[in-house]
Amino acid sequence: MKLITNTLIPGSKDKPILLDVFYKETHAPKPVVIFVHGFKGFKDWGHFNLMAKTFAESGFVFIKFNFSYNGTTPEHPEEFVDLDAFGNNNYTIELDDLEKVMDWALSDSSISKEINKEEVYLIGHSRGGGISVLKAGEDTRVKKIVTWASVSDFVNRNKKRTVETWHEMGVVFTLNERTKQQMPLYLQFYESLQANRERLNILRAARHITVPFLIVHGTNDEAVDLKDAEELHKACKQSELLIVGDTGHTFDVKHPFEGLIFPENAAFVISKTIEFLKE
Repeated sequence: MKLITNTLIPGSKDKPILLDVFYKETHAPKPVVIFVHGFKGFKDWGHFNLMAKTFAESGFVFIKFNFSYNGTTPEHPEEFVDLDAFGNNNYTIELDDLEKVMDWALSDSSISKEINKEEVYLIGHSRGGGISVLKAGEDTRVKKIVTWASVSDFVNRNKKRTVETWHEMGVVFTLNERTKQQMPLYLQFYESLQANRERLNILRAARHITVPFLIVHGTNDEAVDLKDAEELHKACKQSELLIVGDTGHTFDVKHPFEGLIFPENAAFVISKTIEFLKE
């Protein structure tokens, strides 16, 4: 197993992207899978390292990364120590970061002998699922897409009171239940969303996706309703919908994760995803 960990590449603004690459060194071209983490997520959350190794063992080049403004830093990739960056993050920054990662994957000499440039696949979790759908809808380099517990809408998710608070205070706060941090979201987040409504319309993007698309969602998702998956499936006519019973937003995985095997539901989702990407 070949690992390239904590590599810095330029982000879409003034902060770097930190990424990892996992693959079996065969000097033969393999599909590249880019994993897109969600809100309050990071590349080393929970079981993501074990997951990366599993995909690599299955014949993929697997790339996971931290969005440049996700609130972590290169020195502290698993801790939200830069809350000002978190507050200044937005969907367009994440879309542009994902493009930077794709560009790097398809051009960097360190993995050029290992990847098939015609087989770029995206897996996105939660908010990262929405970002992945948007990217697949606008970038023809994406040949397959899988979403796990994805949102189906960015534009209309903010409640009226939240918008009022943004305009009154310039900031709203969201609680990180795990770390108990009050994490800021500055007014720019809402202003960027409104200024880019068309580009950030997930269902519109889904209607334009013509590549294979697997939508995975748990019946007991406490963060994103199952109807989001159903709306995505309805919008993308050739998509497949996989509903996983009796599991929540992270398919029974928690952070930190110290096990050597996946929880049953997470193992099922990963195996079905690999099966879909190998078809």
